[in-house]
Order: sequence, then structure tokens, then C-alpha cells
Amino acid sequence: MTTVAVTGHMDLTDESVPLVRAALRRLLDRYAREVGEELVGVSCIAAGADSLFAEALLEVGGRLVVVIPSHDYRRTRVAPDHAVTFDRLVRAATEVHRMPVETASRAAYEAANRVMLGRADRLVAVWNGAPPGGAGGGTADVVIEARAAGIPVEVVWPEGTARRG
Repeated sequence: MTTVAVTGHMDLTDESVPLVRAALRRLLDRYAREVGEELVGVSCIAAGADSLFAEALLEVGGRLVVVIPSHDYRRTRVAPDHAVTFDRLVRAATEVHRMPVETASRAAYEAANRVMLGRADRLVAVWNGAPPGGAGGGTADVVIEARAAGIPVEVVWPEGTARRG
């Protein structure tokens, strides 16, 4: 079994979504063929990169493990336009780990990221390469933490991909 965790930007432009989706599908298909065994993906299934990864993983026959950062995450942090996807991915998961934290917060996200990295053989980062923003728990922070732990990181940022704003 090979376990791949994901981190990535939530705010991809509409034009970027198909680019990232296709790149993730190619990468996960390659991983599935290379390992020749069960491919497991770990994701917090947030909007954007996390959910695109989860969908691509399921398409290539991988097993999805979901880490939900807090008990109130679905109610307070999942936007209405992402709720159907979020719920579908939770149902598709073979394992759902809810962090023992009541309220979504930076600390809850950081703890969820640590759980993901603790299970990971490698990390896929849908990341534009920008340094950490200072708040902690963001994509760059997870990449830095993974590299410090010796976890191989594969950055996915296809030509033409951009963030909103």
C-alpha cells in the first residue's frame, strides 16, 4: 500500500480547474501503475485542490481517507457551492477521521495536516510555489513540514494555472 496526501490552494480560477484535474489524474494514474498495489489518498476534501485530488484518486481506483479538521467544519466552513461535492466524497471514503476539535480554526487545520502527513508516503502539492503567508497551516507550510520530515513532495501547477484574486 502506498499512501499519498494532498495539500493545495482552494482558490483556483475556473479556468484552472480542468488543468489541475487532468494533471492530478495523470499523476495518480502513474502512481497507481508504479506501485502495483493499493493506492490510498488522504485529503481534507476542501474546495479546490483537495477535492480535485480526491476525485482523481477515486477515478483511478484508489481508496480515499478523509480527515475533517473539526466537528463543526461541514456546518461552518463548507460553502454551499461545495457542499454536494464534500458530502459525496465523505460517502465515497473508506475511512473518515474527524479531528477531536469542536471548532474549525488554524490550530485544527494544522492538526489535520499533521495527521495527513503522519500517514503519507508522499505528498502532492497543488501549489504555485509562493512562500508561506504567515498564518500557518497553508499549502506552503505543509510542503515545508513534509520536506523537513523527509516525505517526497510532487508539485502540481500546470501551465496556465492561477489563483483567484
